Amino acid sequence: MKTPDTMNTLTPLPYRLTNDYLFQAVFQSRPKALEGLCRSILHLSPEDTIKVTLRNPIELGKQIQNKEFILDLAVIINDSMFLNLEMQMYHDNYWIDRSISYTCRSFDNLNRGAEYGMVLPVIHVGFLDYDLFPEHPQFFSTYLLTDTKNRQIYSDKFRISVVNLNHTELATEEDKTFSTDLWARAFKTESWEEINMLAKQNEYLKEAVSGIAVLSKDEQIRQQCQAREDFEYWERIRENGHKRELAKLRQELTEKDSFYQQELSGKDQEIADLKARLAALEASSQEN
Repeated sequence: MKTPDTMNTLTPLPYRLTNDYLFQAVFQSRPKALEGLCRSILHLSPEDTIKVTLRNPIELGKQIQNKEFILDLAVIINDSMFLNLEMQMYHDNYWIDRSISYTCRSFDNLNRGAEYGMVLPVIHVGFLDYDLFPEHPQFFSTYLLTDTKNRQIYSDKFRISVVNLNHTELATEEDKTFSTDLWARAFKTESWEEINMLAKQNEYLKEAVSGIAVLSKDEQIRQQCQAREDFEYWERIRENGHKRELAKLRQELTEKDSFYQQELSGKDQEIADLKARLAALEASSQEN
């Protein structure tokens, strides 16, 4: 465990791999690192042959327009599978809908006239810095189209996975075997010393760290990384403000509901009293 003194001696990374611009830049410029990440996510052994083709390269150092609906990394594995990799740090209330939209766009991959059986499978992987379902925390979760009664899989060609960067302690032995938890820790690491220590355990991660070292010296890339940091900062501010406003409205609704419930309760009592008086008068009238 690091003490405050040792923490102060660590050399900070200029930007972590959770910065989605650096994430794109590193894995685009270092094909070996991208291969290693894909192998880890797909749980492929060293003996498995893999060909990784990047479908959406960016012009390094150039600003990305309309980032809100552009995949970080869209790759094809062995010319037979689409794999989407998306880094998501701030809490996006619509991430589930976004991930489905991304996956659907990739799944619509048939050429005109081709049979539906030729459609290529799609796996969308989101690296999230928050709990998507707090009541069911997991490190690596996968969602498929299944029957709601007997859990029969409808299709395994359409798959969405989530890697929770905050729960590496929940990684399974299989996750550890394929170093998925190692990549997750590396993404969150804030110092050169720590990420270099992790890189000693994995040749592909070592290649990614080399990419960080080179790209971090490029002023244009640093500017774009900072632009993404600023964007995410203001998104968090907006999200926190939105949450505070929702909490305020919920409190007001609760107070008004309580007030009107009391008012209605009082009216109910008045009506009951009137009914009782009316019944008594009717009874008295009948007696006379």
